[in-house]
Amino acid sequence: MLVLAASLLPTALLAAPRVQFETNHGNIVVELAPKMAPQTVKNFLRYVADGSYDGSLFHRIVPGFVVQGGGYNQQYQQLPTYDPVVNESIGGLSNKRGTIAMARTQAVDSATRQFYFNLVNNTNLDGVGQAGYTVFGQVVSGIEVLDKLSQTPTQYSSILRANNVPTTPVILRHVTLLPEQQAGKKSK
Repeated sequence: MLVLAASLLPTALLAAPRVQFETNHGNIVVELAPKMAPQTVKNFLRYVADGSYDGSLFHRIVPGFVVQGGGYNQQYQQLPTYDPVVNESIGGLSNKRGTIAMARTQAVDSATRQFYFNLVNNTNLDGVGQAGYTVFGQVVSGIEVLDKLSQTPTQYSSILRANNVPTTPVILRHVTLLPEQQAGKKSK
């Protein structure tokens, strides 16, 4: 009887969680994939819940590749992290256009808070026979915002000692876990 009752639940209640990224260039909504990357989604949602993504920067933009953020405040200071999460790329989702994945160092299980959006199909980042970069969601609205961000002029930053840093700040104003009734709605 309990199995039958569960099968009658509205699909919205069983939908994957969605988060909205409010940037200074527009909004992006992402549907997360907890079945394919449970530890990564849990890790990401910790940072959403504690509000520490709010006001952070997209610090790396490489046209035809990725838009990366979540790790630095507007003074280019590294933000605090929780412990690294286990890599879930093997047998997982592919780094295709419009997906979100965790950035990491050369160490396989080193992802903490930084994420990136794939601007194109970057299947070379997948874990084919070895650990790659864990994809944990898909953009369901706002892909045009990412395309707009990819056109932001960049330069070398002596503070970050890195290339591809936007010349004007690209700010992640707020990340919100959307209510379930919104998460269950179909995107246009």
